[in-house]
Amino acid sequence: MASFGLRIIRTLFGMVDPIAPRLAGRVAFEVFCRTADPRKPSAAEKRALERSRDFMQEARLHRLTIDGGCVAAHEFRPASGRWSATVLVIHGWKSRTEHMRAVIDGFRNAGVRAIALDLPGHGASSGRRLNMAIAVSAVQAADLWFGPFDAMVGHSFGGAVAVNAAVGSVTGVEKVRTDRLVLIAAPSSLPMIFADFGRFLNLGPRTQTAIADIVERIAGQPLEAYAGQYQLAEHPIDTLVMHAADDKEVAPVHAEGYAKAGPHVRLAWVNGLGHRRIVSDPSVVVQAVDFGLGEAVDVPAPQRAATRHKG
Repeated sequence: MASFGLRIIRTLFGMVDPIAPRLAGRVAFEVFCRTADPRKPSAAEKRALERSRDFMQEARLHRLTIDGGCVAAHEFRPASGRWSATVLVIHGWKSRTEHMRAVIDGFRNAGVRAIALDLPGHGASSGRRLNMAIAVSAVQAADLWFGPFDAMVGHSFGGAVAVNAAVGSVTGVEKVRTDRLVLIAAPSSLPMIFADFGRFLNLGPRTQTAIADIVERIAGQPLEAYAGQYQLAEHPIDTLVMHAADDKEVAPVHAEGYAKAGPHVRLAWVNGLGHRRIVSDPSVVVQAVDFGLGEAVDVPAPQRAATRHKG
């Protein structure tokens, strides 16, 4: 059941939509972009960060400047100090580099340098606001400093960011160079995300249209252009998509969307791992590393398993 505060917000948006849809759209878009304060972690998050303290001290911290703030880039080098390739690792919404530890260690152990971004409004980066245009600008800053990348690996929202950076979807931001993409539990369609957001806040059609206009003004393309199926069809980058059928945060239909882009996109169902545990699963990490290094990966036919597991 929705909280009392949420019910009030939903009622207000429903009342404002017929009267001032552009105002409602601006407010709703700012709500969408607002990030949690990384300086005020929950008790569980504090414990997780404490467990990762030694791990994070192994990284070299770089501060990259983008419009409106600074982005923390953590450079993890192999123990030997030499590397055969460089990958970019991007976390998801309400996450940070610490939660990508298994993936980062997997690449380091394979002799790869891993660059992990804290997206704006997350981790050690500045700001309290994030959208696709801001995130892609952060990835481009990392590319200019550390690139080109042999692969980009993204979890959840970070996967969508990797795709949009690689295809150059944001006007005025140069395409980020990469040979391969690894997308873990990643959304593929911004129109679907905004539609779900609109239903959550009870946004009317005029407010939804106002939000789409804001996206086009900021990113330079209509909202419907931000669909991974068509982006990767137009830019055939070798891509591995890993998703769990029991993912309750990013529906499996998003993975299926990516898979429709063409034979250069491989879809692997890794069921029973939900949305968050998937990023630290050993078999997922092995597949990510092997594919990221251009090695053969045995990916079964993209057919979702009928059996559902708890996430």
